[in-house]
Amino acid sequence: MRPVLGVFLKAPRPGEAKTRLIPALGDAAAARLYRAVAETVVAATRPGRDGYDRLFFFTPAEARAEMEAWFPGQAWIAQEGANLGARMSSAFDEAFRRGAGRVAIVGSDVPGLSRDDVGLALASLADHDLVLGPARDGGYYLIGLRQRLPALFEGVAWGTGSVFAATLERAAALGLSVRVLEERRDIDTLEDVRAEWDRLRPLLDGALAEELARTLGR
Repeated sequence: MRPVLGVFLKAPRPGEAKTRLIPALGDAAAARLYRAVAETVVAATRPGRDGYDRLFFFTPAEARAEMEAWFPGQAWIAQEGANLGARMSSAFDEAFRRGAGRVAIVGSDVPGLSRDDVGLALASLADHDLVLGPARDGGYYLIGLRQRLPALFEGVAWGTGSVFAATLERAAALGLSVRVLEERRDIDTLEDVRAEWDRLRPLLDGALAEELARTLGR
């Protein structure tokens, strides 16, 4: 089987998507922003003919029909696990169970992510056990493995600014070789929107772009 890219997606429902942006943008605008960025990530990581396969891991579990309508024709799998680490570990298990020898997982809120990033990550797994793409907020936007490693996801304070550092510590304790990719910014806060505005604005419909520009004072 070809290498696999797992894309983590959330139903873009008002009030449930990008909750840290809701105080500044409101329920609807935060969800529309997430939808636009996620669509950009999905398009930018579309595999080439000789590249990799994709699995789409979604939440919440009851949103299957909604997700299938959003991106038709994809392989959809509900995320399983009590926290992000458990959900990623489960996703790796599923991809390896399907026969993949190299697997990378990405989030859907990094507008700068590209097929080249994914290709580099998967190629790096030829001589590294673990590949990480660090995010500006202390987490990571990409993780790649060439075997199941559930212990890597244990003892990490998910949702904090120490996730990347803690994962490196876990990797060292497990004796893993690590490749670190270029740092990128995911979109979680108004500061992120402001910092990535030049990249974000072309992705948005006119009304949303104008609304966010006013919020940012642009």
